[in-house]
Amino acid sequence: MDDPAAPRFVDLLGRQAGVVGRRQLLGCGVTDHDIRRLQRRRLLTTVHPGVYVDHTGPLTWLQRAWAAVLACWPAALRGASARRAADGPGRSEADDGLPIEVAVGRERRVTAPAGVRLRRSSHLHDTVLWNTGPPRQRPEYAALELAASARRDVDAVAHLSDVLRARRTTPRRLATALASRPRHRRRHFLEQVITDLSHGTCSTLEHAYLVRVEQPHGLPVARRQFRESIKGTLYRDVCYVEYAAIVELDGRLHHTSTHDRDHDLERDLDAFATDRSTARLGWGQVFDRPCATAARIGAGLAARGWPGAVRRCPDCPPP
Repeated sequence: MDDPAAPRFVDLLGRQAGVVGRRQLLGCGVTDHDIRRLQRRRLLTTVHPGVYVDHTGPLTWLQRAWAAVLACWPAALRGASARRAADGPGRSEADDGLPIEVAVGRERRVTAPAGVRLRRSSHLHDTVLWNTGPPRQRPEYAALELAASARRDVDAVAHLSDVLRARRTTPRRLATALASRPRHRRRHFLEQVITDLSHGTCSTLEHAYLVRVEQPHGLPVARRQFRESIKGTLYRDVCYVEYAAIVELDGRLHHTSTHDRDHDLERDLDAFATDRSTARLGWGQVFDRPCATAARIGAGLAARGWPGAVRRCPDCPPP
């Protein structure tokens, strides 16, 4: 900027993606008269009442986020907006135009400006990273908020797994954050998931296979954590011994290391060498599509001699 007032707040604009609030400008020594003059010269453009950006073109997502937080200040990004801000400038997705999600203190009386979705929080100051740009919910609280609003259980698990995989928080912090929210949706389920994630296991997934896939659909009773010693001692998650079929339950939602993937393939190859087939299932097959999964497991068992038939459960779609 070439305006004489610019040196007093140019650093602030640089740190806030070109967005600034009237309160901040006044704190830099810029007067209301200066602000009107900068607007006339099109060096500042109003985004929300009392919030300005240093150009006249379309806003980036980060500028919309800064503008939302400053318009509701003191405030912080929450939920999906907090997660997106944490992804940083390297995130490749274009701005979807959805409202910016912002949290403010529960005692506040503030009206959300256009394009902003507001939620009040009883513990705002304890759950926010105030030194980030813009301020945003701590990763564990943002992940739990997304898990609470997820349409499917598998999506709720993905939100927790993603934040841990990115090493933005820890299972301990997730558990502590969940404990502070006694009315959290899916609380009991997420407690189990966090415990499993902390131990690197998928026992919640194993239990879900039993109660969502096997039992409601009349599949034969499998042996669980079946011990065998082909190459040292190992345990199969689910083994239909009589029908030479194995079900391995993989609780990892996204990318695995080359070593882990190779280990899984070795286990499957060992099973094949003993004339047994392996079906490897994840959260989607067990939580999102249990009925379809049961039908396919049943068909595989029938091909191996199971005389029974898959039973329809109350959640099965019409034939």
